[in-house]
Amino acid sequence: MNLFNDIRAVVIGALTQMAEAGELPQGLDLGNVTVEPPRDPAHGDMATNAAMVLAKPAGMKPRDIADRLAARLTDPRIAAAEVAGPGFLNLRLSPVVWQQVVAAALRAGTDFGRSDMGSGQKVNIEFVSANPTGPMHVGHVRGAVFGDALARLLAFSGHDVTREYYINDGGAQVDVLARSAYERYREANGLEPEIREGLYPGDYLIPVGEALKARFGDSLLDRPEEDWLAEIRDIATAAMMEQIRGDLAALGVQMDVYSSEKALYGTGKIEAAIERLRGMGLIYRGVLEPPKGKLPEDWEEREQTLFRSSAHGDDVDRPIQKSDGAWTYFAPDIAYHWDKIERGFDQLIDVFGADHGGYVKRMNAAVKALSNGRVPLDIKLIQLVKLFKNGEPFKMSKRAGTFVTLRDVVEEAGADVTRFIMLTRKNDAALDFDFAKVLEQSKDNPVWYVQYASARVHSVLRRATEAGIDVSDSALASADLGTLSHPAEVELARKVAEWPRLVEHAARAHEAHRVAFFLYDIASDLHSLWNRGNDDTSLRFIQDGDAVTSQGKIALVRAVGVVISSGLAILGVTPAEEMR
Repeated sequence: MNLFNDIRAVVIGALTQMAEAGELPQGLDLGNVTVEPPRDPAHGDMATNAAMVLAKPAGMKPRDIADRLAARLTDPRIAAAEVAGPGFLNLRLSPVVWQQVVAAALRAGTDFGRSDMGSGQKVNIEFVSANPTGPMHVGHVRGAVFGDALARLLAFSGHDVTREYYINDGGAQVDVLARSAYERYREANGLEPEIREGLYPGDYLIPVGEALKARFGDSLLDRPEEDWLAEIRDIATAAMMEQIRGDLAALGVQMDVYSSEKALYGTGKIEAAIERLRGMGLIYRGVLEPPKGKLPEDWEEREQTLFRSSAHGDDVDRPIQKSDGAWTYFAPDIAYHWDKIERGFDQLIDVFGADHGGYVKRMNAAVKALSNGRVPLDIKLIQLVKLFKNGEPFKMSKRAGTFVTLRDVVEEAGADVTRFIMLTRKNDAALDFDFAKVLEQSKDNPVWYVQYASARVHSVLRRATEAGIDVSDSALASADLGTLSHPAEVELARKVAEWPRLVEHAARAHEAHRVAFFLYDIASDLHSLWNRGNDDTSLRFIQDGDAVTSQGKIALVRAVGVVISSGLAILGVTPAEEMR
């Protein structure tokens, strides 16, 4: 049940009747007509912009449209339609509507707010995609949480979602990994490792070295690099990917697909993608203009094979093949996205670190060209996370040698806390993660505040059960909800009604953080009503000796619990049943 969609349908129906009666021109585009909460709750329960957006195409004054529309809104759920200002139309709903919302939430359970908005569209979300050269670090945590929460949100709103990890195993970094692992192999054989500059120094490669010794003994010692590089590279990459999978699992993230960059080379896939672009006249030999500003010392004008990405919104054309014939980093990325298009996805989402901002326009240009504009690509940039403890920069074990690992963060704060906090800022805003604050029990800690609300819901249900009150969802859904008349109770029911709308809006915008914000707001409203009951006994959820009234109030509390559980599931967080 999406009450806002339901009332919008009533508004659209009334506008259609006006057109049929000659009160509006026929054929007006009603797609931009919205029904939303008013900015000022004092103005009503909902507001529609219908008169304002239709005035110009209809050639009429907004207020004239609003007056006629108000007269036609005779649905029993709408108690009053009031024209304000130049033509805004504010709607007040009958009290029974909010009671119906509570009952609908209880009947649907944690499916309340689930929709078919996505119509089964196939969406590919590529996220994390860390180089397979070591354990995941704190910088990957936020992207992993965001990507997984977005996948859950889109699935909840009716999309067919695939979570994908792109293994960057085709570049020079995996050769560096192999050389680093070889030094740990030498160490396992009793020799001093030579961790020279440019190699990976972390302790995490020690077990790989020991595994290499167990497999090869000392047979690779003093052998030339060409004899062992390829095999150790594959072994070390596989070991790192096993560790990365474990890191993701510790955070509650499961990928559906792991795709390999290496698998694109020597298979004709890169060549096929480039040939498709060539057939569109988008590949040519040319010389790029020098970069603006100070020229790099190694800059030289040279002819290269270029992709005409400027034809699809990029600032400049981009090289895809070097003068020596080797592919640039961009070429396999083009082929990889072409592969995703060929797999039949209707929409692509890439979650990149903020340092990949320069890739946005060129990658969008490539996907637009390859799909003839059919498949949209949305690239979400993830800003940095700064670690603190009691307001001071926080250093941890750094067993990786150069960075704080994902496991360090999860072991210190817990997966649930980590996931929730990572979603308390929009993805492109920097985030401070203070280990002291995220674990404190206060209103200033959003995850604790929401979990405390969840625990309070379960506390009410337990106490009601002990008092002999039937608190099954079926019993509460059919309870007398007519006693939910206090403004604070009605406001909480309104908040429950906003949940399905919030889900759709967050899904359309690809903004999972909106869910976390909403959960904090509805938790705040529940805590406020709870506290009011300390002074006004009529607002207490369990009314001594009055099971009927208690059931109605508990139904509201349970509906809030349904929303919180549903929202936390989207965030990948387990709801608390009690606080420790």
